[in-house]
Amino acid sequence: MITYDVAIIGGGPAGYTAAERAGAAGLSTVLFEKNALGGVCLNEGCIPTKTLLYSAKVLDTIKNASKYAVGAENASADLPKIIARKNKVVKKLVAGIRMKMKEHNVVTIEGTAEIKGHASNGTITLTCAGENYEAKHLIICTGSETIIPPIPGLDKTGYWTSREALQAKELPESLVIIGGGVIGMEFASFFNSMGTKVQVVEMLDEILTGMDKELAAQLRAEYIKRGVTFYVGHKVTEVNETEVAIEKDGETFILQGEKVLLSVGRRPVTQGFGLETLSVEKFRNGVKVNEFMQTSLPNVYACGDITGYSLLAHTAVSEAEVAVKHIAGKSTPGMSYKAIPGVVYTNPELAGVGATEEQLQAEGKAYSVKKIPMAFSGRFVAENEMGNGTCKIILSEDETIIGAHLLGNPSSELVVIAGIAIEKGFKAHELASIVFPHPTVGEIFKEALI
Repeated sequence: MITYDVAIIGGGPAGYTAAERAGAAGLSTVLFEKNALGGVCLNEGCIPTKTLLYSAKVLDTIKNASKYAVGAENASADLPKIIARKNKVVKKLVAGIRMKMKEHNVVTIEGTAEIKGHASNGTITLTCAGENYEAKHLIICTGSETIIPPIPGLDKTGYWTSREALQAKELPESLVIIGGGVIGMEFASFFNSMGTKVQVVEMLDEILTGMDKELAAQLRAEYIKRGVTFYVGHKVTEVNETEVAIEKDGETFILQGEKVLLSVGRRPVTQGFGLETLSVEKFRNGVKVNEFMQTSLPNVYACGDITGYSLLAHTAVSEAEVAVKHIAGKSTPGMSYKAIPGVVYTNPELAGVGATEEQLQAEGKAYSVKKIPMAFSGRFVAENEMGNGTCKIILSEDETIIGAHLLGNPSSELVVIAGIAIEKGFKAHELASIVFPHPTVGEIFKEALI
């Protein structure tokens, strides 16, 4: 039996990144994946949804071409072809990951790995498909799964999760989305652009919990204009095929929808692979780690959604890089969560990084806000006819940039600038002193801070 330097369970963003980095560092590496390389992000999440959303954005652009003095009539979308293109994109990217694994001599095993425990020499023992494996270090990257709440009638209803929605061959005439988080809003955006009547039910008083509340409300207002109906502060009490019962303040309503899409969140996968044999310390509903991604057992690491801290692909990638550097004995300051961007890929996009006003208020910390409309950017005005948006920058008492939140395209790209400023501890005047190319939407940061 071969003893590997590193064994990795899970081939999502954390797992395949860890495998690539470990192989590149000269560590013998084995990667176990029970479904498909790329994990949920590449196969059922980040990439597929963004592929669909880009098709929707193109359709929106064509439908609104007259705003830009361009004639375009009878714009339409072909859902089966959109899904086929999405599958092609996924297939191409999965092939790219396989190539990277091969390039760095990573042994990839398809199947469900099971941890058996520690051997007498301190290594971790595992089995997969009847074969035994041994590793000096283990990195757990098992990801997360969709939460299925105990709503009466749900188990008898043919509801969608993101997985089924991404494989839809026909557009429903109407759709009820349970959950107004990132996943729910992105699907609301897509199906609204496709012409489906969309209704979104959110139990809390605003959509997109964790994002800037003011900008989330502005985004909701934009989609109300486009015909999406929102029921915030409503609880789903029952689902019966095409009927969704919701309740607020003791009053019950019945929503009709040809399909029901469930998107109330995700939770770490901690069962089904023998984690209990290691008795690692838990955190929230995941596994506790230190700044180097070590669990309570020094040669067992955990990265990605399994930590229960930040269920984002880019966080998982950074955690995997830190873990492998530590295993390889390379210098690393450890994982920093100070500037983890969050993006909602609706149209317009909403993005944020660092502290929110709501967070600072809850913590009783003093702060100030610099806020201006995105229309202060000439490039934004030129490319977003009649479009609205906001740039909000949050400063500490000494004018260090500690948060930034943007509504308007292309917020997903602009938020990187703010993230760098926050991570490096820039003062407001330091970011304002940077020379931005003109005209760019990124100049909005300079405009907000001068």
